[in-house]
Amino acid sequence: MTGIIALYIFMLAAFTGYEVIARVPVILHTPLMSGSNFVHGIVLVGAMVALGNARTPLEKSIGFIGVLLAAGNVVGGYVSTERMLDMFKTSQEKRKGGRA
Repeated sequence: MTGIIALYIFMLAAFTGYEVIARVPVILHTPLMSGSNFVHGIVLVGAMVALGNARTPLEKSIGFIGVLLAAGNVVGGYVSTERMLDMFKTSQEKRKGGRA
């Protein structure tokens, strides 16, 4: 695959992703975020496999950066999902610290 084709595929995927996400109703953002956390977990596993197969120092450093970014994405997704779900708790549940 040449660089131009890879760039074209990336731009097409970015445009399609933007158009799909822009049309999601507000009420579906929390379930969508939970689903995307699952996908980011798969990306993290893929980054770890790529890092495990790396041979040169450049490949290892790029793989490490990939694992680091993917792990940050997974953690950030779960933190933001938890914050969104906290908005649906009643004030009594918030005082008790319990889960709904």
